[in-house]
Amino acid sequence: MSGQRTGWRRVLPTWRTMLGTVLLFLLLLIGALIAGYLLVDIPPANSAAKAQTNVYFYADGSELARDGEVNRQNVRLAQVPKHVQQAVLAAEDRDFYAESAVDPVAMLRAAWNTATGKGKQSGSTITQQYVKNYYLGQEQTLTRKAKEFFIAIKLDHEVSKDNILLGYLNSSYYGRNAYGIQAAAQAYYGRDSERLTVAQGAYLATLLNAPSAYDLAAHPDNRPRVLARWNYVLDGMVEQQWLSPADRAAMRFPMPKPAKTSPGLSGQRGYLVEAVKDYLRDQKILDEDTLRTGGYRITTTISKRRQNAFVKAVGTRLMDRLDDSRPVDRNVRAGGASIDPKNGRVVALYGGIDFAQQYVNGATRSDYQVGSTFKPLVFASAVQNHSTTQDGTAITPETVYDGTNKRMTVSHGHATGFAPANEDDRSYGPITVTEATDKSVNAVYAQMGIDVGPDKVKATAVDLGIPADAPGLAASRGAIALGTATPSVLDMTQAYATLAHHGTHRPYTLVDKVTKNDEDIELPDREETTAIAREAADTTTAILRSVVEDGTGSAAQDAGRPAAGKTGTAEQDKAAWFAGYTPELATVVAVLGQNPDSAAQEPLYGAGGLPRVNGGDFPAQIWADYTAAALNGRPVHDFDLELQDGAEPSPSTEPSDSESASPGDSDSPPSGPSDPDGTPTVTAPPTTAPTPPTTEPPSPTVPPETPPATEPTNDFPTGGPGGEDELVRRLRARWG
Repeated sequence: MSGQRTGWRRVLPTWRTMLGTVLLFLLLLIGALIAGYLLVDIPPANSAAKAQTNVYFYADGSELARDGEVNRQNVRLAQVPKHVQQAVLAAEDRDFYAESAVDPVAMLRAAWNTATGKGKQSGSTITQQYVKNYYLGQEQTLTRKAKEFFIAIKLDHEVSKDNILLGYLNSSYYGRNAYGIQAAAQAYYGRDSERLTVAQGAYLATLLNAPSAYDLAAHPDNRPRVLARWNYVLDGMVEQQWLSPADRAAMRFPMPKPAKTSPGLSGQRGYLVEAVKDYLRDQKILDEDTLRTGGYRITTTISKRRQNAFVKAVGTRLMDRLDDSRPVDRNVRAGGASIDPKNGRVVALYGGIDFAQQYVNGATRSDYQVGSTFKPLVFASAVQNHSTTQDGTAITPETVYDGTNKRMTVSHGHATGFAPANEDDRSYGPITVTEATDKSVNAVYAQMGIDVGPDKVKATAVDLGIPADAPGLAASRGAIALGTATPSVLDMTQAYATLAHHGTHRPYTLVDKVTKNDEDIELPDREETTAIAREAADTTTAILRSVVEDGTGSAAQDAGRPAAGKTGTAEQDKAAWFAGYTPELATVVAVLGQNPDSAAQEPLYGAGGLPRVNGGDFPAQIWADYTAAALNGRPVHDFDLELQDGAEPSPSTEPSDSESASPGDSDSPPSGPSDPDGTPTVTAPPTTAPTPPTTEPPSPTVPPETPPATEPTNDFPTGGPGGEDELVRRLRARWG
């Protein structure tokens, strides 16, 4: 009886049972490994070198572009300098020559990191990566991973480490359509692989981690991430004693040369294709490796007619005014995006004058300050959060602020140390929020940002569609209200589209449909959410209507439509913006200054013959021309606004009986007869032609001093300020 187990011990297995179970599991595992090793043979090389073409289409089904042409040239290991081989090992597999073909611990760690949201991890040795690149495919399946495991083990027994490394160097993808180290050396540095320096080899090794994203010519805003990875590679070389600390300390980053574009991707096509690729990757629809295998048919949301209208507007209003005799005109770039607020579809995207000439996409880059176009987001946050001034007055369009130049902002009775200048050091004295928005008064919005709270302003911006990781957004603090953050043109268009849609946010999309072998690829759901209350969005629209009717955005009136918008200028006039919308279309235009040789941001003073380029100049004129053309033939709708208490609408903001849009007002995929760009036809008569735009925009004087680095300028033209008593009388006359 003493040997019998009683109580809770009866439900536990005996040690003999546990030992037997473990031994059985180990025997099954060993048997499975032996079977896998015997059954899985090393296959012939895959068809990666014969990758199919991907075809991209406009929204109407007409062909936009093709890609997939493979650039590959194999070399011998002797043609790859030892320091380049070591750079690749430092980046991808430092113990390559000492370890086995697979690393189960790294694989388990990578799986855990991926499952717990710490980012996608491969956990693969160089041998495994070579097997995937050369013998298998890029699909993320357990079957492929199992084959990779056994082929890598078998390959490690049958092929030398040097030959495996050579195969890896010749089969890896480095971006710019370059497969293999030789093609990469030519694509990025215009030289053969055997002439690569240590620094250049370290950069090419860096690219293996994220080929397209780490191409600085295409994504200059990714420079911090690229440098971090490049330094990681070099530090690894020092750690492995492949590079001396002294040589490491003297190393300088080797900027790659501009990319050569495939003839099929010249003009706007290259910008559109790269933007779509980024979207597919960022939304986890297709990763870069999978897309590279080719054979995909991708229908975009881009309207061919509207895209052409955008190109024409930029050409007429900006590019045709540039002159080779003005050195500053070499620095002029442009970016633009247009979104249908009702469905979030990007209907036009202007990336630059020509993808073959300017590789960086002006619509998606995120390294230029947005300036005063951020101010409406501050006001929207004030209404959304029921914010008050320091004396407890609710913030509405009629709230009076002190617009004195360099007025010290105050928080709870204490000076904050932040006292930004107005443009041209102009003082306004007492001024309402509406008029301060019309004239883009920094002093007012700096204080409003403090009143609302920088964290609340940031939260509202993110809710409206600005990415939470937009450069400068988190670090701006008090200056956030003046637009020191650098979201992209497309990001700003998303935020303004949410305002146009009465505060309802729907993530934008660049893709309508993706298929391969006649099978649809699943696209992510884009659920609508309430970003801010309708009264917050609509009251913001009301003050932005005033900017177009009475303020710095008056050039937008030439669209011939009810419009709301805001101008913006980055510090030192390095960028000028206009962001605006009608009830049917949200569009943002930016004119950017960038040195074509060094890629450094440059001021735009004197560009296009203007003393200073403001958002109300070229950007607003482009916006007006594009909007008029994009909506030509569509019925005119007024804004239907529901305002906050205390914000009385002007007659121009009364809703129109024709607000309800017909199904033909968007570029949604057609379900019936359509015009050539895929947009359903509309039987309503066309709008009357817009008033011809002015031929010469206003020319404010150049400020005598460069604006402080922490304070972006605004956009109101210069003019002598009136006395404070006169301003008070004018305010009383206007607001009673």
